[in-house]
Order: sequence, then C-alpha cells, then structure tokens
Amino acid sequence: MLAWLKESSLQGLSPGSPEFFARQKALIHQRPLLKHAYDDWYRRLLADAATVKTPGVLLELGSGGSYLKSLEPAIITSDVVDHVADRVIDARQLPFADNSVRALFLTHVFHHIPDVEVFFKEAERVLVPGGVISMIEVAHTPFARFFFKNFHHEPYRDDCPEWAFAQNDSMMDSNQALSWMVLVRDRAKFEKRHPALKIEAFALLPWFGYLASGGVTMRYLIPHFLNGVFAGIEWLLKPVAPIFALHWHIRIRKAGGQ
Repeated sequence: MLAWLKESSLQGLSPGSPEFFARQKALIHQRPLLKHAYDDWYRRLLADAATVKTPGVLLELGSGGSYLKSLEPAIITSDVVDHVADRVIDARQLPFADNSVRALFLTHVFHHIPDVEVFFKEAERVLVPGGVISMIEVAHTPFARFFFKNFHHEPYRDDCPEWAFAQNDSMMDSNQALSWMVLVRDRAKFEKRHPALKIEAFALLPWFGYLASGGVTMRYLIPHFLNGVFAGIEWLLKPVAPIFALHWHIRIRKAGGQ
C-alpha cells in the first residue's frame, strides 16, 4: 500500500490491541460513506438472524471494532484477544452446547480463520436446526482481486489449493480469497464434507462508497460535502457490481428447523 494512503491515526497502534480496534470503530463513525456501508452490512446480518424462529444465542465472532451489538444488545461479542469484546472465543472451539446458537455473525473474519474445516464442524454442532452463519467477506470480482492483491496489507491468494494456512498473527496471517475458494471454487467439496450446511445466498454489496471512504486502514480523501454525490453515484453503479464489488454477503443455513 502506498505510504501516503495509510490512515495516520493507526500508526503506532498494535494491530489487534484494544486501542487499535477502538480507533477503527471511531473511524467508521467519523466517515459517513463508511458508516453507510457498515449499516447496510449489519442490517443484512440481523435480517438473516430474524429468519431463525428457534430461540438461541446470537454470537458475533471477531468483533474487534464492531458496533453490531449496539443494534442488537442480545448479541454476545467475541474475539481471539482480550479486552475487546464480551468473551475471548476461537471460531474453531465454540464454548456452547449442541443446538444452542441461533446465528453466527462474521464481518471480515472468515478469511482470518486458519482452519475453516474445524469452524464449519463447530458451526454444525452448535447451531440450532435452521440456524445461520451470516457473513460479510471479500468478494472475487475482477476489481476485488486487483484491489486486495495490490492495495491491502493482508494477502489475497486465490491460487492456494488448500483452505488451511499457517497463522502466527491473527490479524495479519489470513487469506482474503478464502470465501471464494471454499464456497465457490470448491463448493462441491464443501457440500460433500458438510451436507448439513446449505449455502443459501451470495449477494454482491455496494462498493463505491466503501472504496472512496478508505475503509478502516486508508485515509478518507472525500470532502464531506460530496458524500451525497457519492451516494448517488453508488446507485448508478449497481449494474457493474459483478465487475467491481469488493464484498459479498453470504448466508449458510443448518438443515432442519422451520
């Protein structure tokens, strides 16, 4: 990433620290275009949970700088580091009883799980019948591949034959192409290994406002008086989402239930 594009207020903060996540959350609320994107993402996650009628736990994994709990206070937030969420939880070892979780929420988290095979087994175990995994992840459009390979600090390796990867740093060691690899490229293998988990939806998400906002790692270069203009441009660019979308919303449902 070009040095001048980096968000200066994050410099000197250790990625994954409480201070780092607090600063990222503040950036979301300070950047109207970015806040609009996150509001849209969180509405989709909560809408997925609302489709599950069986009572159960609402769990957010990798909460970090998330504000999802402010929209639904019943959510248990979690992360793999201390002092940033309600609980410290690894997605590969969910401390909940069988058939007790209504929804698992992940926003920019799935690609940080070094062994998603174990995560899916845990999800199958803890989700109630009809429960959902609802996530926002990096897409695999032509522009997303170009952008995340060249302008993001996390790797985007869509040529890896295996899903698992080595991880020493939970923030940096990841693979942003993972959702595409597992759920699109290797969908047949996923369905064979996890027949109780049904991929229900893939939806490409608005991208222009997020890109212009700088996300939570780059500088915000748009004068605030132009926010409305960019929102209008976003609407006009809907037809080219299959080429340019940076993220997608994925819903996976455990069999059974209503």
